Amino acid sequence: MSRTFLKMNGLGNDFVVIETQTQSFDPTPEEIRAIAKRGDGGVGCDQVIAIDPPKAEGASAYVRFWNSDGEETGACGNGTRCVAWLLMQSSGKDAVAFDTVAGRLSGVAAGEKLVTVDMGVPGLDWTQIPLSEAMNTERVELQVGPIDAPLVYTPVCVSMGNPHVVFFVDAPVSDAFATGTGSLVEHHPLFPEGVNVGFAHIAARDHIQLKVWERGAGLTAACGTGACAAQVAAVRRGLTDRKARVQFETGSLVIEWRESDGHVIMTGPVSMDFAGKLPERVAA
Repeated sequence: MSRTFLKMNGLGNDFVVIETQTQSFDPTPEEIRAIAKRGDGGVGCDQVIAIDPPKAEGASAYVRFWNSDGEETGACGNGTRCVAWLLMQSSGKDAVAFDTVAGRLSGVAAGEKLVTVDMGVPGLDWTQIPLSEAMNTERVELQVGPIDAPLVYTPVCVSMGNPHVVFFVDAPVSDAFATGTGSLVEHHPLFPEGVNVGFAHIAARDHIQLKVWERGAGLTAACGTGACAAQVAAVRRGLTDRKARVQFETGSLVIEWRESDGHVIMTGPVSMDFAGKLPERVAA
Protein backbone atom coordinates (compact mmCIF):
# COMPACT_ATOMS: atom_id res chain seq x y z
CA MET A 1 0.00 0.00 0.00
CA SER A 2 1.36 3.42 -0.94
CA ARG A 3 1.76 5.90 1.90
CA THR A 4 0.48 9.43 1.34
CA PHE A 5 2.64 12.40 2.25
CA LEU A 6 2.74 16.19 2.27
CA LYS A 7 5.73 18.11 0.96
CA MET A 8 6.33 21.26 3.02
CA ASN A 9 9.12 23.73 3.61
CA GLY A 10 10.23 26.45 5.99
CA LEU A 11 12.47 29.02 4.28
CA GLY A 12 13.45 26.39 1.72
CA ASN A 13 14.35 23.77 4.35
CA ASP A 14 12.07 21.04 2.95
CA PHE A 15 10.27 18.06 4.47
CA VAL A 16 8.29 14.98 3.57
CA VAL A 17 5.56 14.77 6.23
CA ILE A 18 3.71 11.49 6.82
CA GLU A 19 0.66 11.28 9.08
CA THR A 20 0.27 7.85 10.72
CA GLN A 21 -3.27 8.06 12.10
CA THR A 22 -4.52 5.89 9.23
CA GLN A 23 -1.27 4.42 7.86
CA SER A 24 1.77 2.82 9.45
CA PHE A 25 5.28 4.22 8.98
CA ASP A 26 8.26 2.48 10.56
CA PRO A 27 11.04 3.04 8.02
CA THR A 28 14.54 1.65 7.88
CA PRO A 29 17.45 4.07 7.37
CA GLU A 30 17.64 2.85 3.76
CA GLU A 31 13.99 3.73 3.18
CA ILE A 32 14.47 7.22 4.64
CA ARG A 33 17.46 7.76 2.35
CA ALA A 34 15.39 6.62 -0.65
CA ILE A 35 12.57 9.05 0.20
CA ALA A 36 14.98 11.95 0.81
CA LYS A 37 17.04 11.37 -2.34
CA ARG A 38 16.53 14.10 -4.90
CA GLY A 39 15.78 12.59 -8.31
CA ASP A 40 16.11 8.90 -9.24
CA GLY A 41 12.69 7.99 -7.83
CA GLY A 42 12.98 9.74 -4.47
CA VAL A 43 10.69 12.56 -3.38
CA GLY A 44 13.64 14.68 -2.22
CA CYS A 45 13.90 16.49 1.12
CA ASP A 46 16.18 17.57 3.96
CA GLN A 47 14.18 15.70 6.61
CA VAL A 48 11.37 13.15 6.84
CA ILE A 49 8.73 13.74 9.55
CA ALA A 50 6.15 11.31 10.96
CA ILE A 51 3.14 12.67 12.87
CA ASP A 52 1.95 9.88 15.17
CA PRO A 53 -1.06 9.77 17.51
CA PRO A 54 -0.29 11.31 20.92
CA LYS A 55 1.25 9.20 23.68
CA ALA A 56 0.66 11.59 26.59
CA GLU A 57 -2.05 13.82 28.05
CA GLY A 58 -2.13 17.35 26.66
CA ALA A 59 -0.36 16.54 23.40
CA SER A 60 -1.92 16.62 19.93
CA ALA A 61 0.65 14.21 18.48
CA TYR A 62 3.97 12.43 18.91
CA VAL A 63 6.40 13.53 16.20
CA ARG A 64 9.48 11.75 14.81
CA PHE A 65 12.20 13.35 12.67
CA TRP A 66 14.83 11.76 10.41
CA ASN A 67 17.72 13.43 8.61
CA SER A 68 18.26 12.63 4.94
CA ASP A 69 21.09 10.21 5.82
CA GLY A 70 18.53 7.94 7.52
CA GLU A 71 19.37 8.75 11.14
CA GLU A 72 16.57 9.70 13.51
CA THR A 73 17.12 13.11 15.10
CA GLY A 74 15.77 14.82 18.19
CA ALA A 75 14.50 18.12 16.84
CA CYS A 76 14.02 20.21 13.72
CA GLY A 77 13.00 23.84 14.10
CA ASN A 78 11.58 24.55 10.65
CA GLY A 79 9.92 21.14 10.67
CA THR A 80 8.42 21.89 14.08
CA ARG A 81 6.71 24.98 12.65
CA CYS A 82 5.32 22.92 9.75
CA VAL A 83 3.99 20.27 12.13
CA ALA A 84 2.43 22.89 14.42
CA TRP A 85 0.71 24.53 11.44
CA LEU A 86 -0.69 21.20 10.21
CA LEU A 87 -1.99 20.28 13.67
CA MET A 88 -3.62 23.69 14.05
CA GLN A 89 -5.22 23.35 10.61
CA SER A 90 -6.64 19.91 11.41
CA SER A 91 -7.89 20.85 14.88
CA GLY A 92 -9.15 24.34 14.10
CA LYS A 93 -7.16 25.64 17.08
CA ASP A 94 -4.63 28.46 17.15
CA ALA A 95 -2.32 26.72 19.64
CA VAL A 96 -1.03 23.12 19.86
CA ALA A 97 1.46 21.04 21.84
CA PHE A 98 3.18 17.84 20.74
CA ASP A 99 5.86 15.51 22.03
CA THR A 100 9.18 14.46 20.49
CA VAL A 101 12.10 12.38 21.69
CA ALA A 102 13.64 15.74 22.72
CA GLY A 103 10.61 16.70 24.86
CA ARG A 104 7.37 18.64 24.45
CA LEU A 105 7.17 21.46 21.92
CA SER A 106 4.33 23.90 21.34
CA GLY A 107 3.22 26.29 18.64
CA VAL A 108 0.79 29.18 18.18
CA ALA A 109 -0.52 30.91 15.08
CA ALA A 110 1.27 34.21 14.42
CA GLY A 111 -0.35 35.20 11.12
CA GLU A 112 -1.10 33.76 7.69
CA LYS A 113 1.16 30.67 7.44
CA LEU A 114 3.30 32.21 10.17
CA VAL A 115 3.93 30.16 13.31
CA THR A 116 5.61 30.80 16.66
CA VAL A 117 7.02 27.72 18.38
CA ASP A 118 8.44 27.24 21.85
CA MET A 119 11.62 25.23 21.35
CA GLY A 120 12.17 24.74 25.08
CA VAL A 121 15.26 25.38 27.18
CA PRO A 122 18.64 25.00 25.45
CA GLY A 123 21.18 22.54 26.82
CA LEU A 124 24.39 24.36 27.74
CA ASP A 125 26.35 21.78 29.74
CA TRP A 126 29.00 19.74 27.92
CA THR A 127 27.15 16.53 28.79
CA GLN A 128 23.98 17.82 27.10
CA ILE A 129 25.56 18.59 23.71
CA PRO A 130 27.23 16.04 24.17
CA LEU A 131 31.00 16.61 24.01
CA SER A 132 33.54 13.83 24.46
CA GLU A 133 35.27 15.66 27.32
CA ALA A 134 34.43 18.25 29.97
CA MET A 135 34.67 21.76 28.54
CA ASN A 136 33.21 25.25 28.93
CA THR A 137 30.64 25.29 26.12
CA GLU A 138 30.73 29.09 25.89
CA ARG A 139 34.32 28.94 24.62
CA VAL A 140 35.13 25.53 23.20
CA GLU A 141 38.76 24.65 22.51
CA LEU A 142 38.42 23.92 18.81
CA GLN A 143 39.81 25.50 15.68
CA VAL A 144 39.96 24.70 11.98
CA GLY A 145 42.98 25.58 9.86
CA PRO A 146 46.59 26.46 10.64
CA ILE A 147 47.45 26.89 14.33
CA ASP A 148 48.80 30.40 13.81
CA ALA A 149 46.03 31.50 11.40
CA PRO A 150 42.87 29.42 12.00
CA LEU A 151 39.91 29.82 9.65
CA VAL A 152 37.44 29.57 12.55
CA TYR A 153 38.05 29.03 16.24
CA THR A 154 36.69 29.01 19.82
CA PRO A 155 33.02 28.33 19.04
CA VAL A 156 30.02 28.08 21.35
CA CYS A 157 28.14 24.78 21.77
CA VAL A 158 24.39 24.55 22.35
CA SER A 159 21.90 21.68 22.35
CA MET A 160 18.44 22.42 20.95
CA GLY A 161 17.41 18.78 21.29
CA ASN A 162 20.21 18.17 18.78
CA PRO A 163 23.87 19.22 18.99
CA HIS A 164 25.11 22.53 17.57
CA VAL A 165 28.47 24.26 17.36
CA VAL A 166 28.43 27.95 16.38
CA PHE A 167 31.47 29.76 14.99
CA PHE A 168 31.36 33.57 14.85
CA VAL A 169 32.81 34.97 11.62
CA ASP A 170 33.76 38.49 10.53
CA ALA A 171 31.72 38.30 7.33
CA PRO A 172 29.07 35.94 5.87
CA VAL A 173 30.73 32.78 4.58
CA SER A 174 30.33 31.17 1.15
CA ASP A 175 28.62 27.86 0.48
CA ALA A 176 32.01 26.39 -0.38
CA PHE A 177 33.51 27.53 2.93
CA ALA A 178 30.54 26.23 4.93
CA THR A 179 30.67 22.89 3.10
CA GLY A 180 34.42 22.44 3.40
CA THR A 181 34.64 23.48 7.04
CA GLY A 182 31.29 22.11 8.20
CA SER A 183 31.94 18.64 6.77
CA LEU A 184 35.24 18.53 8.69
CA VAL A 185 33.71 19.60 12.00
CA GLU A 186 30.52 17.48 11.78
CA HIS A 187 32.39 14.27 12.67
CA HIS A 188 35.17 15.76 14.83
CA PRO A 189 36.05 13.45 17.77
CA LEU A 190 34.88 16.14 20.20
CA PHE A 191 31.29 15.38 19.06
CA PRO A 192 30.53 11.67 19.59
CA GLU A 193 27.04 12.04 18.10
CA GLY A 194 28.12 14.38 15.31
CA VAL A 195 27.16 18.07 15.28
CA ASN A 196 25.35 20.76 13.28
CA VAL A 197 27.82 23.49 12.33
CA GLY A 198 26.76 27.15 12.21
CA PHE A 199 28.71 30.14 10.85
CA ALA A 200 27.22 33.31 12.34
CA HIS A 201 27.99 36.88 11.35
CA ILE A 202 26.73 39.53 13.77
CA ALA A 203 25.39 42.32 11.53
CA ALA A 204 23.80 44.22 14.46
CA ARG A 205 22.65 43.53 18.01
CA ASP A 206 19.30 42.40 16.58
CA HIS A 207 20.51 40.81 13.33
CA ILE A 208 22.52 37.63 12.69
CA GLN A 209 23.45 36.34 9.23
CA LEU A 210 23.78 32.55 9.35
CA LYS A 211 24.76 29.57 7.25
CA VAL A 212 24.45 26.03 8.61
CA TRP A 213 26.04 22.72 7.66
CA GLU A 214 23.45 20.31 9.03
CA ARG A 215 24.39 16.99 10.59
CA GLY A 216 23.27 14.17 8.32
CA ALA A 217 21.83 16.54 5.70
CA GLY A 218 24.69 18.80 4.59
CA LEU A 219 24.32 22.44 3.58
CA THR A 220 20.67 23.44 3.95
CA ALA A 221 18.74 26.54 2.87
CA ALA A 222 17.75 27.21 6.47
CA CYS A 223 17.97 25.46 9.84
CA GLY A 224 15.51 26.36 12.59
CA THR A 225 17.38 24.77 15.48
CA GLY A 226 20.57 26.26 14.01
CA ALA A 227 19.00 29.73 14.18
CA CYS A 228 18.00 29.10 17.80
CA ALA A 229 21.49 27.87 18.66
CA ALA A 230 23.13 30.88 16.96
CA GLN A 231 20.99 33.35 18.91
CA VAL A 232 21.63 31.55 22.22
CA ALA A 233 25.35 31.47 21.45
CA ALA A 234 25.38 35.17 20.57
CA VAL A 235 23.55 36.14 23.75
CA ARG A 236 25.95 34.04 25.82
CA ARG A 237 28.85 35.96 24.28
CA GLY A 238 27.09 39.31 24.78
CA LEU A 239 26.92 39.92 21.01
CA THR A 240 23.14 40.34 20.60
CA ASP A 241 20.11 41.30 22.63
CA ARG A 242 17.68 38.62 23.77
CA LYS A 243 15.62 38.94 20.57
CA ALA A 244 17.14 39.03 17.08
CA ARG A 245 16.40 38.36 13.44
CA VAL A 246 18.40 35.41 12.13
CA GLN A 247 18.78 35.72 8.37
CA PHE A 248 19.39 32.96 5.84
CA GLU A 249 19.66 33.53 2.09
CA THR A 250 16.07 32.27 1.77
CA GLY A 251 14.55 34.49 4.48
CA SER A 252 14.57 35.21 8.19
CA LEU A 253 13.42 33.81 11.52
CA VAL A 254 12.85 35.85 14.68
CA ILE A 255 14.44 34.16 17.69
CA GLU A 256 14.02 35.19 21.32
CA TRP A 257 15.87 33.54 24.20
CA ARG A 258 13.38 34.49 26.87
CA GLU A 259 14.92 35.72 30.11
CA SER A 260 11.85 34.92 32.23
CA ASP A 261 11.96 31.12 31.80
CA GLY A 262 14.99 30.43 29.58
CA HIS A 263 12.86 29.12 26.70
CA VAL A 264 13.81 29.74 23.07
CA ILE A 265 10.94 31.15 20.98
CA MET A 266 11.05 31.00 17.18
CA THR A 267 8.71 32.73 14.71
CA GLY A 268 8.78 32.08 10.98
CA PRO A 269 6.83 31.05 7.88
CA VAL A 270 5.64 27.69 6.62
CA SER A 271 4.80 26.67 3.05
CA MET A 272 2.76 23.79 1.66
CA ASP A 273 4.28 22.54 -1.60
CA PHE A 274 2.23 19.51 -2.68
CA ALA A 275 0.70 16.18 -1.62
CA GLY A 276 1.61 12.80 -3.07
CA LYS A 277 2.13 9.09 -2.58
CA LEU A 278 5.45 7.47 -1.77
CA PRO A 279 6.76 5.15 -4.47
CA GLU A 280 6.05 1.52 -3.54
CA ARG A 281 9.75 0.69 -3.25
CA VAL A 282 10.29 3.34 -0.55
CA ALA A 283 6.99 2.97 1.29
CA ALA A 284 7.85 1.46 4.67
